[in-house]
Amino acid sequence: MRKIPTNFAPSPAKAELPLDLTGPHIIAGASSAHRLYQALCDMIVSGLVKPGEPLPPSRTLAKQTGFRRNAVVTAYERLIADGLADATVGSGTFVAARIPAPAAEPKEPKAMVEAPRQGAFSLGCTHIDERAVQRFRAFVGRRMRAFGPEHLHYGDPRGSRELRAAIADHLLSARGLRCDPDQIMLTSGTLHALRIVLSAILKSNDQVWCEDPGYPAARKTISHCGYRAVPVPVDEHGIRVAKGRTAASSARAAYVTPSHQFPLGVQMSMPRRLELLDWARRAGAFVLEDDYDSEFRYDGAPLMSLAGIDHLQRVIYMGTFAKTLFPGLRIGYCALPERLIADVTAARAALDRFPGTLMEGAVADMLNSGAFAANLKRVRKLYREARDALAETLEAASDGALSVPVPSQGLHLVARFDPSVELAVAAQAKQAAGAEGWLLADTYSRARPLPGFVLGFSGHAVPQLVASAERLALESRGALRARSKSARRA
Repeated sequence: MRKIPTNFAPSPAKAELPLDLTGPHIIAGASSAHRLYQALCDMIVSGLVKPGEPLPPSRTLAKQTGFRRNAVVTAYERLIADGLADATVGSGTFVAARIPAPAAEPKEPKAMVEAPRQGAFSLGCTHIDERAVQRFRAFVGRRMRAFGPEHLHYGDPRGSRELRAAIADHLLSARGLRCDPDQIMLTSGTLHALRIVLSAILKSNDQVWCEDPGYPAARKTISHCGYRAVPVPVDEHGIRVAKGRTAASSARAAYVTPSHQFPLGVQMSMPRRLELLDWARRAGAFVLEDDYDSEFRYDGAPLMSLAGIDHLQRVIYMGTFAKTLFPGLRIGYCALPERLIADVTAARAALDRFPGTLMEGAVADMLNSGAFAANLKRVRKLYREARDALAETLEAASDGALSVPVPSQGLHLVARFDPSVELAVAAQAKQAAGAEGWLLADTYSRARPLPGFVLGFSGHAVPQLVASAERLALESRGALRARSKSARRA
């Protein structure tokens, strides 16, 4: 071990060092040597001692701090190893001639990140049946007890084949989409899948059609990745393909929500689906199908997925377990055309190597055992009741101020004012009611926005939804009356 000078010789060192052995820079429960080392580091970096200044002999510092001398020697050794101190046999230990600049006074952060709120009408909330929780807990426990080597090395960028096979079976039975497990890639969610896929199929500044109104987070992701999001209007049949051709004839991709358009809730008609697929084939483009809540169908059978109609030729299908199980799971997936497997897999490996492995087996067990389907059946009933209670309350309490079409699918509904009403009325009512959810106008890009609200009903207790709906309806009527009086005065 390196011999550390003990500064026996008289020196001009300070008799007492300005050490703080209890501040926030000290790790609670650390050894005496480590706490002393942290205090010395803080003292030196903070500029409380000057470069080149001698440090006390180890015995002197031991007496000052009450620590054993070997703790002081160990702390000095670490300071020297880190370049914060120098030692010369016969002369002593000194603060290094060059040390880091003192840290600036901490400032209040300019940007505060607010966690998403979870009150009534918040979107993205879910409920999972207690029986499903018990099954999932048991599956996780069993998988952890059988902890295997697959967790001890980097895995397939697409994720475990077991879960990919279970997802392929689910897509065939639930969405009429036939694909091989090799075409499935696990992701942390839809936006993650969108980022990976676009990086594999597009070049910087390429154009992507986006529904208008549409999902704002998807538009932001597309733009953030360096592509141009082109708003394309939506009507009662879905995205208007002819308008897309006019706005961006050279677009290389289109992002759509055909089963339950977000936020308006319309289902893309079969003629419009075929028109979109025909455009993709002729343009050599790809369609990104976000099938975000197709499992929650309340009335009638859904149309086959775009990817099912297309047989995964020009369509990339994206899904997630965030709504069918719970968001904290952070597992989504995409189904890829065979021609894209290699490129998208390489893009995934370059971005974050591979998905987490610990939960994959348990999710596969949920799918394969029937627990997943049983949970969907039970929560679908709860969500239907919540949807009906919310729609009925808004219609009745708003006294005609709001129109509330009841969606046949999904986890949110749209409550609209008459199109002639100013957008500010909706904003005022939402703020006065203290309501969560979104303003419908915030989902628009270029199209003329409509006044209204996008309100989530999944994962919320019915009494809470009813009370919040009554407040929102009351404030909506009040905002309309106030606006009408203001207009008459003018």
